[in-house]
Amino acid sequence: MADNPGVYDILVIGGGINGCGIARDAAGRGYSVLLAEMNDLASGTSSGSTKLVHGGLRYLEHFEFRLVRESLREREVLWSNAPHIIWPLRFVLPYHKGLRPAWLLRLGLFLYDHLGGRELLPPTRTLDLRRDAAGQPLKPLYAKAFEYSDCWVDDARLVVLNALDAADRGAVIATRTEVVGMRFAAGVWEARLSDKRSRNTRTARARHIVNAAGPWVDRVLSCISGSNAVKNVRLVKGSHIVVRKLFQHDRCYIFQNADGRIVFAIPYEGDYTLIGTTDEDFRGDPGDAQISYAEKAYLAAAASEYFVRPVSPDDIVWSYSAVRPLYDDDASKAQEATRDYVLKQAGAPGNGALLNVFGGKITTYRRLAEGALEEIEGILGRRGKPWTKDTPLPGGDFPVDGFDELVRDLARGFPFLAPGHARRLAHLYGTLARQILGSAESLADLGRCFGSDLYEAEVRYLMAREWAMSAEDVLWRRTKCGLKLAAQEIGATEAYIAANKRGDDRS
Repeated sequence: MADNPGVYDILVIGGGINGCGIARDAAGRGYSVLLAEMNDLASGTSSGSTKLVHGGLRYLEHFEFRLVRESLREREVLWSNAPHIIWPLRFVLPYHKGLRPAWLLRLGLFLYDHLGGRELLPPTRTLDLRRDAAGQPLKPLYAKAFEYSDCWVDDARLVVLNALDAADRGAVIATRTEVVGMRFAAGVWEARLSDKRSRNTRTARARHIVNAAGPWVDRVLSCISGSNAVKNVRLVKGSHIVVRKLFQHDRCYIFQNADGRIVFAIPYEGDYTLIGTTDEDFRGDPGDAQISYAEKAYLAAAASEYFVRPVSPDDIVWSYSAVRPLYDDDASKAQEATRDYVLKQAGAPGNGALLNVFGGKITTYRRLAEGALEEIEGILGRRGKPWTKDTPLPGGDFPVDGFDELVRDLARGFPFLAPGHARRLAHLYGTLARQILGSAESLADLGRCFGSDLYEAEVRYLMAREWAMSAEDVLWRRTKCGLKLAAQEIGATEAYIAANKRGDDRS
């Protein structure tokens, strides 16, 4: 990571979806940007979501109409910009006698259909679960359901693609780089950056700082104030479990629980079902968050309430937890805390301008970034117009209905690829998949196989272009191949990456 003797317009702290979204938007408008992330991109909250681009049906119960409206409008915007990693899903909501009444569900779904200017996604319909395939895996006491639309997203890849586009537009993306101190002097911010690999430190200078550190946002503020008493966010842990496939169709379920919460059961990576999420207050270092046995049991019991085939904690093949940094609005319960975002500007031009980002959700990250740029323009002056609404993310430059044709085109160009391999590459990389495959004419040309359909050419690409520096980066964030590799294969992948790391990186 070479020193830059100049001054950046903006230093973004945090490589999650909000930080990378802001860096992308700012770089595209002509600002010089440095993004510092203390670990890997999307290594915190942004890879621990339920993987949905959604309006948030349950937020209507808490009267968050502005958030729901904005989220619903963003679904089709994000889908059109990244149709390789975002695609429509139909959600089946069984009616559970004794919980929310049917009239309330119908009202909520009517608002859901009409608040957000839905154009491409199909509307809500009522299902007879005794006749529809969605009823087959469910207990016979559930006879009626409502089916509506939202979207699926590969959350970690959404983050990386924003960072990739930011870098291609001139931003410097520095991963494994922690901000350990900040001060304002001589009209600019001076931030001390610690490289976690080399243990070296350097100073970066910037006219404006954006604190988008997610659950660590208050820690960053403490770097300035010197006080650990800073508290703006409520940390709420959400956990998910993954089990072997529970049903054959491609729809997902949203289940009501007697405690008022809801749990999703979603088709995942072809052979699995993802079940989540929990909501419980968290204290401690967000990086240490882990699922508890009580959470595993809760999610298994919630699914077992509906499915004919019961789910046990022993069925879990993988689980993950992340801490959501919700803006502290003094809600009495974690599940009732607002999911909306709050932007707070501190300081003034020439006097230590600092923008703090509190809260937010994946679905509204692009609008959050536009809001952040409005604040930044007030400090640094305007450089360019909003542009991200109609601009595809890397690999997403094809029509929303063109994914199957993209897979066919990839299979025609590289006939040695198995159908599942071609589809996986298309889903992860879209039109950029050809950059990985290059001039290969056989699987042997892709180099060593680490297991399943993960080959050396893909790993090399992820290291060179997407800041991957460990097996965890490759197997659990850039891809989900870790689900299908044995421990020995994971170890071999780690050894290969360690042996082939470059002395420098894209930062």
